[in-house]
Amino acid sequence: MQVILLEKVGNLGGLGDVVKVKDGFGRNFLIPQGKAKRATEANKAEFAARRAELEKQQAAILAAAQARGEKLAGYVLTVTQKAGVDGRLFGSVTNGDIAEGLVAAGHEVVKASIRLPNGPLKTIGDHAVSVALHHDVVVDITVSVVAEA
Repeated sequence: MQVILLEKVGNLGGLGDVVKVKDGFGRNFLIPQGKAKRATEANKAEFAARRAELEKQQAAILAAAQARGEKLAGYVLTVTQKAGVDGRLFGSVTNGDIAEGLVAAGHEVVKASIRLPNGPLKTIGDHAVSVALHHDVVVDITVSVVAEA
């Protein structure tokens, strides 16, 4: 299936690119999410007419993500969990826990944007975590896991 991308999609292409994707990916993800349209002649002509508007819209989204990223850069989130005497947690700190903490602190973050390179955090201490606010805006924060008293 050939689609026209209406925004930048990681590992696929940028705004306006006509790319070939698997039918299921296009039909079940890209088109319903508003990230792409089928590459028909009518849709190509409509895209050409709306290209400037879409570029302006994507630039505004990127600027908003950069502003949120500047506020979030270098932030230290403290999470308390029950832990054993050896420093291991009873359970783990997941991306959902981190997202809840950031939202409680007043940052606009969704669970899916938290990137844990080594999986859930299972020990106390400071851990580096990436937050992807946009494809081009990835911010590093520190999650400090402390033992519950």
